[in-house]
Amino acid sequence: MFETRKRVKTKRFSKTLYAAAFAAAVLAACGGDGSDGSGSQSWVGKPVEPAQNTTANNTAGGGKSNAAPGGTGATQNGSAGSGTSGKGASGSGSSGSGSSGSGSSGSGSSGSGSSGSGTSGSGSSGTDSSSATDNPSSGGSPPDTPPASAPNVASIVIDNALGVTVNQPYVTVKLCAPNAQSDSACVTVDHMLLDTGSIGVRVLANALGSSLTARLPQQTGASNDPSGAAPLAQCALFGSGYLWGSLRRADVTIGGMTARDIPVQIASDAAYPSTPADCESRGVADLGTVNALGAKGVVGIGHRARDFPQAAQTPLAATYYYCASATSCSAARVPLERQTINPVAGFATDNNGTIIRLPALPADGQASVTGELIFGVGTRSNNALTANAKILAVTDQGTLTTLYANRSVTGIVDSGTNGLLFRDTSIPTGVNDWYAPQNTLSLAATMMSTIGLQAAVPFSIANADRLFTIGYAAHDNLGALSLSSNMFVWGLPFYFGRSVYTVLSGAQAATETGLKAGPFIAFQTLTYTR
Repeated sequence: MFETRKRVKTKRFSKTLYAAAFAAAVLAACGGDGSDGSGSQSWVGKPVEPAQNTTANNTAGGGKSNAAPGGTGATQNGSAGSGTSGKGASGSGSSGSGSSGSGSSGSGSSGSGSSGSGTSGSGSSGTDSSSATDNPSSGGSPPDTPPASAPNVASIVIDNALGVTVNQPYVTVKLCAPNAQSDSACVTVDHMLLDTGSIGVRVLANALGSSLTARLPQQTGASNDPSGAAPLAQCALFGSGYLWGSLRRADVTIGGMTARDIPVQIASDAAYPSTPADCESRGVADLGTVNALGAKGVVGIGHRARDFPQAAQTPLAATYYYCASATSCSAARVPLERQTINPVAGFATDNNGTIIRLPALPADGQASVTGELIFGVGTRSNNALTANAKILAVTDQGTLTTLYANRSVTGIVDSGTNGLLFRDTSIPTGVNDWYAPQNTLSLAATMMSTIGLQAAVPFSIANADRLFTIGYAAHDNLGALSLSSNMFVWGLPFYFGRSVYTVLSGAQAATETGLKAGPFIAFQTLTYTR
């Protein structure tokens, strides 16, 4: 899984260790082998409490909690990754392939029960954008901010409503029993963490409520389940801990878009009170409460459609389980169509990717921020991929190369990590290894795509100890020392002042020069602030 749960929670910046970059060892820890069909890791954040506890959340593959002892300090927490098959968007809905000529994605979603081959992604491979320097303060000419009333737009909020959190982007999600005819069979959950580093919808049971949880049908169908009818459950590993709970099916609505009858994880579901031993030993800390996770759930919208392709081939430790009883669960081999799904891939339209659009910030940050999550890339007028966007191909796991301080390391762009995570021992550090230089540093790194093109990206690193005392929810100049010298995580600070595009593997997006096949990221600077 690609879950790097980055937490940011009241006075608690938790820090997630990256034992290795996105190398084979990390992928293996998540059930992946580095190939196209492997599982990926997700990066999701966790609450951060400034000064006393603050979390720079990042998730790494094996998902051990690496929070510093004691109640003070900033922790970077991550989540272990879940990948998708990279075969396009599978999910409920019709099997249509989408229209390629009119700018729609051409990545239609396959019907439930199928493997979800989606579109072939054979559109023009295109070329990455030029190697110009990207700077949010330098202007640019992105499309106008779409009206909130557009059906493919949802609001993003970054605030301290759940405690003192830092750089945690939240969206509101409506969950309903499949094909519900009224809102009486639905619950709306706010403050769901938006994570481009993981796959799937995961909601805390206490946020969903016992009544609706009981109305959601349980997912069954493990390939190695002798009965074929045992309910499925999942252990989702994060760098700061784990989420354990059942898999159930629900209609999921974000903004005006609905993914119908898809598998979602209900974390801390009382129906399955016993966490498997391998989940506890690998995950260490239970994140199944709002206080522990710093959110009411996670919305994983990374580059893949399905959560963990490797688990469709063989039962993996601390991943999927079939449960013969509430207290007896065994490692499961789960077909892709029965795994948790990227909700975007489950939409009937605008399902080839997303755009996250956040305003630029002043040097000391901002108490709260609002932005937009736009569904689809090049599918309608409000999500066009314009000529000045920098486009960089990535792997199915969402990785590219980052060149920093004359070293090339694995990089990932991840909204679920609440700081820039990289290793530079020349920069002074403060609480829990957050960078704390005496004066704000102006630095730069270069992103290099999988086909060799690049974009130089300037960024700033301020004194985190000082910023945490302000108590603001949003900062674009926070960074932390990575324990791994082989990883550069472009966390949420990268998103401020930009439109950042995530296009799914197996999908394609219309550009001004033709169709471009995913997976890729793209970004451009904004001309407005809030």
